[in-house]
Amino acid sequence: MTIVNDQEETVIHSPHVNRLKLMEGKIKKEINKVDAFNLTFHLKNPAYGKMKPFKTLVNVYNLKEQRFEFEGRVLEPEEDMDSNGLHTFSYVCEGELAFLEDSQQRHLEFQGTPEELWISIINYHNSQVEDYKHFEPGVIEVTNSTNYLYCYLSAEEDTFSTIENELMDRLGGELQIRKENGIRYLDLVERVGESKETEIKIAKNLKTITRSIDPTEIVTRLTPLGTRIETEGAIDASEARLTIEEVNGGLPYLDRQDLIDEFDIQGGSQTWDDITDPNNLLTRAQQWMDNQKIALYQHKISAADLFLIGLDPDSFQVGNDHKVINPVMNIDERLRIIGKTIDILKPEDDNLTIGDKFKTLNEYQADANKQEKRIVRLQNTVNRQSERLASINEEYNNLSESLQQLNQAFEDADTDAMQDAINNLNQAVDDLSDAVNAIPDYEPATQTEDGLMSAADKTKLDELEKYDPATQTEDGLMSSADKAKLDLITVLNTIDLDQIAQKIADLEEEVYGSGS
Repeated sequence: MTIVNDQEETVIHSPHVNRLKLMEGKIKKEINKVDAFNLTFHLKNPAYGKMKPFKTLVNVYNLKEQRFEFEGRVLEPEEDMDSNGLHTFSYVCEGELAFLEDSQQRHLEFQGTPEELWISIINYHNSQVEDYKHFEPGVIEVTNSTNYLYCYLSAEEDTFSTIENELMDRLGGELQIRKENGIRYLDLVERVGESKETEIKIAKNLKTITRSIDPTEIVTRLTPLGTRIETEGAIDASEARLTIEEVNGGLPYLDRQDLIDEFDIQGGSQTWDDITDPNNLLTRAQQWMDNQKIALYQHKISAADLFLIGLDPDSFQVGNDHKVINPVMNIDERLRIIGKTIDILKPEDDNLTIGDKFKTLNEYQADANKQEKRIVRLQNTVNRQSERLASINEEYNNLSESLQQLNQAFEDADTDAMQDAINNLNQAVDDLSDAVNAIPDYEPATQTEDGLMSAADKTKLDELEKYDPATQTEDGLMSSADKAKLDLITVLNTIDLDQIAQKIADLEEEVYGSGS
């Protein structure tokens, strides 16, 4: 392991038998996240006095696999002295993806292919940062049905956030850094990693396993909804939708009895805006019910990486999937590694996160902030369209006025006035043409194709059937169940827990004191 300051390289940890060792060193990797590396050393380590936040580069090389496990920079320092007077120095380091957080994007109205947007975003990042933070635009494997995007970039967002919001949230995909001939490429691929033959199982390499389950998204009674049904006098938000009642014995919902027996009735709805036939809606809904994932499972695994001693053909890498076998917990399936923690002092012991990605409270709140920003952007788009329509209306009025002048000139047989009127008419036509051309060519958005808005946003907008505030007992802009969950996780103001504890103690004293 080395650090680099102004191209001067210093070895601070060696795998060989010597005294050049860190006290601690753990690398954490996750899909679509910036790698993290926590390290600790003592006063005699060559790193002492050379660790500069944001400036010092850190490299951890895997001698067995001949590749870097971590490449990044120093971020946060911490100094500690214990009761014996021993001084230690700890640092949090962040991976190369964090370089994308050092640049801001620009305010830009973009129309074009995902690949063109990908190249534009990365090249603009490169124009703002030092050479060692540059990325070459690599392959982009994700797109939509039209291979076309219309969006607004913002100077309020850094490059990493822009890639997340404008590409990954719309199209999916996973980020991958690829090095070839000394050039760092950034790819946006459908999936990082591949299927491996090495099994993770008891009595071989599985040391410990913990399984977490989230069954809260299960739907045992589904109400499927199709295209909107126009109703005379109804506003758009109140229009009814196609249901399955006429082809499902008068019932607007489908039950899955085996799940009801297990979880009781848990209602939910799904909307397919492009389905216009109730039989097709019934078929699609039945497929959804049959294929839905009953619960999200996530496994925390400690496994011995036998690749290091030549007993397995594959090492454990983030993105790869392996067959995991634990008969006691009834696990016998292929599961994907979505996170990995490497202890460089004990590289044979890998801690793996396998299965589904659970969201933390911070991630839920970040999603809510993204939704708020999208609403603001949609409002800005509407405002811009209103301005353009006003411009067209003005040009139309000018055109009408020019036509009136021309008619008057004909009536008066005034040749000079007639020529002036024709010139004015031509100018008005040109101005109107320019105003019309300034309007992007929008097609109506559907849940599968982008238009005035993205297909993902259209899907969400179609689901907004009510605009009343939701409560924990009544549906509104969101379901009552989601409102109950949101109330449990949303924190809008700073809360003094000590103050709350004191108030509870005072209340107990008042209650019990009055009772005595």
